[in-house]
Amino acid sequence: MLLDKAAAIERRYEELNSLMADPATATDRAHLTDLAREQSEIEEIVTLYRAYRAAETELADARALAADGADPEMAELAGLEIARLEPEQVAREAQLHLLLLPKDPLDEKNVIVEIRAGTGGDEAALFGGDLYRMYARWAEEHGFKIEILSHHETGIGGFKELIFQVRGRGAYSRLKYESGVHRVQRVPSTEAQGRIHTSTATVAVLPEAGEVEVNIDPNEVRIDVFRATGPGGQSVNTTDSAVRVTHLPTGMVVSCQDEKSQLQNRIKAMAILRARLYQLEQDRLQTERSEARRSQVGSGDRSEKIRTYNYPQNRVTDHRIGKTIYNLPAVMDGDLDSFIEELATTEQTERLESIDEA
Repeated sequence: MLLDKAAAIERRYEELNSLMADPATATDRAHLTDLAREQSEIEEIVTLYRAYRAAETELADARALAADGADPEMAELAGLEIARLEPEQVAREAQLHLLLLPKDPLDEKNVIVEIRAGTGGDEAALFGGDLYRMYARWAEEHGFKIEILSHHETGIGGFKELIFQVRGRGAYSRLKYESGVHRVQRVPSTEAQGRIHTSTATVAVLPEAGEVEVNIDPNEVRIDVFRATGPGGQSVNTTDSAVRVTHLPTGMVVSCQDEKSQLQNRIKAMAILRARLYQLEQDRLQTERSEARRSQVGSGDRSEKIRTYNYPQNRVTDHRIGKTIYNLPAVMDGDLDSFIEELATTEQTERLESIDEA
């Protein structure tokens, strides 16, 4: 079954080669781009499958030589070749299994990330700002574009809430593992006695939805405008540029005041609302995403943590995979790939096991 599927993909790869070589296709740039993208997406599978088939031929020849007792020396060499090739084939087959797993249709999407202060007061708000900077540096390192959509800043430089967009192919496939409660243990800058405090911030990673994917009925939305305010509630402009969007059927409320233009704030607020509604629909339709958006981040209680950032011990621990890194400054500077890679591998392994059990 596995090899049949890989063979079918190889045939499609050859078909794409022929289509792209057709002079009629060359005149349609958009179609040619689509074909090239499809071919690029399956190229790794085809390359691995061809290497698997070539090694199978080598194995068959080696086994035939080993079974032929006419030349003991050649039989011994063939045995050594079999011992080398067989584990390599097992590894190739396992990799083919992973590559042929159905892809998450959301993986290629841009994302909207929402960070909120949990337990811990001002320290939790400061930690929320630290998490944003961590993700911003990670995004910059990987060539993603980042834009703040909305934020509510505290008077000491933290954030009660910060919502930002990460744009780039595959953003969701990497950042989706960040959803949950993040816990910090450190001496806050506001602590005069030098005591270690434990605080939390929640992170929700939502796939961005376009207008076509989420059609919002204008009659189901109430839009209010008001004057933007800064820390402490002081007015920061003299016009009603801030926008509050309320989705009446769900009760969802989104406010944006970062832009001076009321129109721009409205566009950003609608983008956030679409992402939240899209996530709710995905939760309803897909059993693996059956928990509603709020369950991604829980209540912000310390016991619901997915990751702990312990400053005194210079360590970061991801509790889902039991992985600890003793280089907290590097992690806070955006070095998240070792966590992301292992979380992705764990997810793939669990999906493989569920297929095998079925």
